[in-house]
Amino acid sequence: MAPQPGTIRYKSTRGGASDLTFEQAVFEGLAPDGGLMVPDVIPDVSKNYKDWRALKFDELAYEIASLYCGDDEIPAADLRKLMSRSYASFEHADVVPTVKHGNLHIMELFHGPTFAFKDVALQALGNLYEYFLKRKSRRLTVVGATSGDTGSAAIYGLRGKENVECFILFPEGRVSQIQQQQMTSVLDGNVHCVAVKGTFDDCQNIVKGLFGDLDFKKAYGLGAVNSINWARIMFQITSLGGGFLYVFPALPKL
Repeated sequence: MAPQPGTIRYKSTRGGASDLTFEQAVFEGLAPDGGLMVPDVIPDVSKNYKDWRALKFDELAYEIASLYCGDDEIPAADLRKLMSRSYASFEHADVVPTVKHGNLHIMELFHGPTFAFKDVALQALGNLYEYFLKRKSRRLTVVGATSGDTGSAAIYGLRGKENVECFILFPEGRVSQIQQQQMTSVLDGNVHCVAVKGTFDDCQNIVKGLFGDLDFKKAYGLGAVNSINWARIMFQITSLGGGFLYVFPALPKL
């Protein structure tokens, strides 16, 4: 039986944390034991997913997000507004359109503000962070590592957001020129880009090290934008998981 909205709890994949709310899991980023925060159950949508085929993208995003975050954490009206605002920045009316070429359907994931598929998740995550922070009157220090597109998408999702400081680490000389320009040309006061001598793995190790220092994490209110954050994964579900160019044979109508 599918769980009722608002009843899903979150746990670490390594077993060191459990029974967290959606909000707690989002702010946890990497679990204290180094694991990933994941829902304790996966909702069963086999009986209602066909009803979603005519929905607009932001409406579909609402339906998916509401499965993992019920009214007890974000009222339905607020969540609908959050999703609508998150995808208003995309240039295409369908946000993530599917274009037919012969007998193939190709999903276009490049209509966001930075042309990266990660805009789908990070535009929403930025608004989600801001929503929770305003409600709790707290501040957040986001630290992320990038090989190029995550950094740009994260910055454009967090720029100008209240109560958020965003630090993005990227490997010096190892991202494309346009990606570096996208990141370093954003002049909002809450955005900070840091060039690291080394590779993306070196950047990621720094981020994981910071999250692994639990005293530091608590003192500075660290938050994550990389895929260690459950909300990043949840929002990407709306575009069939994202991250790849989906090419598949024409399917019969549901």
